[in-house]
Amino acid sequence: MPKAFFIDTTKCTACRGCQVGCKEWKNLPAVPTKQTGTHQNPPDLNPFNLKLVRFSEHMDKNGVVSWYFFPDQCRHCLEAPCKQASSVEGSILHDEATGAVIYTEKTAQEDFEVIHGACPYDIPRLNPATKQIVKCDMCIDRVRANLLPMCVKSCAMGAMNFGERADMLKMAADRLASVRKRFPKAQLCNPDDVAVIFLVADEPKKYHAFAVAEGPQLLTRKQVLAGLASPLRRAARTLRG
Repeated sequence: MPKAFFIDTTKCTACRGCQVGCKEWKNLPAVPTKQTGTHQNPPDLNPFNLKLVRFSEHMDKNGVVSWYFFPDQCRHCLEAPCKQASSVEGSILHDEATGAVIYTEKTAQEDFEVIHGACPYDIPRLNPATKQIVKCDMCIDRVRANLLPMCVKSCAMGAMNFGERADMLKMAADRLASVRKRFPKAQLCNPDDVAVIFLVADEPKKYHAFAVAEGPQLLTRKQVLAGLASPLRRAARTLRG
């Protein structure tokens, strides 16, 4: 049966164990960084950081500061827009047994801007050396061996959970009911569309500009090429330079 993650951001302490665990399991190289005045490091997802704990802080009108942590990763969409936009057979696969969306070496033949533009969560990244497009693969090797994804295995706070989709949806619904007693704005992010279900205690955009999908999730390749992707996504790419 298809699998799913349930990520409870109310339990996340930004220890970044998931981020480090992912990087070590995938044997990804170090990325030079520098202090930019935020706990978040590196500044964004990249070909060698497929999991990133995003950090933001907000001050209310009374001067009270709240910290928001968001362990960002591919959502493994149930109907993946990136796969819809693919033009190369076998480059993007949907594993029916697990629900994982897998990028293969054939993504090197894809138009990166098209694949990236199709993603409503701003996830795919281009490896400049191999020209392959990369992202989280749900630790498919571990899952097929009946092991937890490494990010889940590395989470000491119980923020990250993984299992059968039906079980994760129930866990998410139960937890949401509990969290709403304290945080009435709490919600689940696109639970009907993705296999990575986030629970946030406040407005999703306070956590990350792409915490939830904007507008229609499925774009045809023709629409992506025509520049009909989310205006927010285009603006964010411009700001990143």
